[in-house]
Amino acid sequence: MTSSTDPSSSPGTRQSLWRHRNFRRYLTGQAASVTGSSISTMVIPVLAVLELDATTAEVAWLTFLGQLPPALLALHAGALADRHSKRRQIIAGDLVSAAALASVPVAAALDRLSLTQLMVVAAVQGAAGVLHDAAAISLLPSLVDRSLLQRSNSRIGSLFAVAATAGSNLGAALTALLGPAQALLGDVLSYLVSAWCTVRIQAPESSRPAAEGRRLHTEIGEGLRYVNDDHRLRTLTLVNATTSFALALLNTLWALYLLRSLAMSATAFGVVLGIGALGAAAGALAAPSLAARQGPGPMMLAALAITPLTQIPLLLASPGLVWQFAIGGALFLQLACAAAAGTTQRTIRQVVTADGMQARMQAVSTWLTSGTRPVAALLAGGLGTWIGVRPTLVAGTCLLLVPLIILYRSPLRSLLDMPSSPAVASPSAEAVTPPTPSGPTGPPPAVTVDVRHDRSLGGGL
Repeated sequence: MTSSTDPSSSPGTRQSLWRHRNFRRYLTGQAASVTGSSISTMVIPVLAVLELDATTAEVAWLTFLGQLPPALLALHAGALADRHSKRRQIIAGDLVSAAALASVPVAAALDRLSLTQLMVVAAVQGAAGVLHDAAAISLLPSLVDRSLLQRSNSRIGSLFAVAATAGSNLGAALTALLGPAQALLGDVLSYLVSAWCTVRIQAPESSRPAAEGRRLHTEIGEGLRYVNDDHRLRTLTLVNATTSFALALLNTLWALYLLRSLAMSATAFGVVLGIGALGAAAGALAAPSLAARQGPGPMMLAALAITPLTQIPLLLASPGLVWQFAIGGALFLQLACAAAAGTTQRTIRQVVTADGMQARMQAVSTWLTSGTRPVAALLAGGLGTWIGVRPTLVAGTCLLLVPLIILYRSPLRSLLDMPSSPAVASPSAEAVTPPTPSGPTGPPPAVTVDVRHDRSLGGGL
């Protein structure tokens, strides 16, 4: 489906996406959200570890509580987004997140901030964030023609990476100037900007009046069956879930390892995150040409093969400026691979999924990937306490081989062109039929072979 309010979205157009009003408003709001999230990604570990003196177990619990709500609510959020207005769901999620996060600097100013409050805020943000993300990611195919999705996802991934870079550096600057708690006001502002931009999107959304009398769990079951019955969606979802588990285990202890074991300063930590985000921008921009030259399947396979190798500098590092540059360079390469593969696999999933199933398809992926993260966080906390942080990071690196094996054993490894769109664009609410899986070398979308929103830099989960 395309937006009737914006002529630039009509099939076959080669007009610049930047002149597409609704896409531009969508992109601005989501980029602001990513900028703010990068501030929090940099600031919250500093606040917990350096200001509140969190232990390894407490850091793991903080991560666990922040990631538990998406695991519990993703399927429901996707069904709601397919049933009701996606824009209203995005706005509601933004406003709840802004209110929860604003309580942190207020409590800090009153000298009442505690790890308990930080954990509650993380849980509320996680719940609001999954509502936002389920609607935001699935809204894109209604704003632009499917033939423009690869280009759109590439532009989104690159701009989000730039926004993440700006957010990480801004977080470091705000922390130095205002302190970590007050620096979170930058993320509060980003949620308000995202809500305002979403209000201004004027594209119509598909209505589903037949869904009014149906139970939500029935539609959730349809989404699960839809993904399972298409080998492309099933494979990419499993790749996402196993990658998410490994990275969640690594990321739970990553900040603690850099800040405490390697004695990295808060400013250096923010700069390293910023360098990594530049890699995500490069990977997202390069994704269309890499996919066209190598084929989407081989390109994704190569990216998954490189990712475990990027962990080697982290495992060998010791305190010092040279190792800080090495870790930053490795993170650049890791996120470049993640963005290139993530942009491509997200486009494949959006292209092959019918309009009425977009949010539920994404929700299944979010549910599985989010469901692995709390388990990985607790496992990281237990292993980190039992065998030490560095050996736990080694274990996480080995787990990054699992998604590589899954993709290698799938027909998708030889996918040389983007698949075609489903024959039925808008399935009825009563009976949703999965698209017929195409072969590994289906025709590319019309118009051009020159080619998300969750808040991860890779854009693929």
